[in-house]
Amino acid sequence: MKIAVFPGSFDPPTYGHLNVIERARSLFDSIDVLVSVNPDKSSLFSAEERVKMLQKMTKEFENVTVHAANTLVVEYARKVGAKVLLRGIRNANDFSYEFDLALVNRSLAEEVETLFVPTEQKFFTIRSSAIKELARYGGDVGKMVPPIVEEALKKKFGRTQKTEKSRKAKNS
Repeated sequence: MKIAVFPGSFDPPTYGHLNVIERARSLFDSIDVLVSVNPDKSSLFSAEERVKMLQKMTKEFENVTVHAANTLVVEYARKVGAKVLLRGIRNANDFSYEFDLALVNRSLAEEVETLFVPTEQKFFTIRSSAIKELARYGGDVGKMVPPIVEEALKKKFGRTQKTEKSRKAKNS
């Protein structure tokens, strides 16, 4: 059985992440989407919230499961018997960062390969940090994240449909 692990912070999950999962799921028997928990990094969403969003986003994919871990990614890969780490990349900057990370992971676990999956061009500009900033100020993130994530962002920033309607009414 060919198992791949797709690790990331997924804070928040985006259409770019979903694109990588959708394309990779036909290449592997099983994909573990791994929400990596870094206690030194502050996240907008808890690990549990990110796992739940990703589970809903991938529920139609029979060979995709979602987990969270606060261990090294290669340790998790060994634990589940995965031989491949999937890494989504958008541009040369991503590649440079991910390449260095792949070398470190390879030094820790020679049996685990890293596979770079470039996202489709329409998702090149999607960055989690930009999405959070845009959502914080009430911008439209609907083309960057699935509806479940868009709603979660609105709740985090106190921008429910009701508050949006009242804000628009005041500006009229």
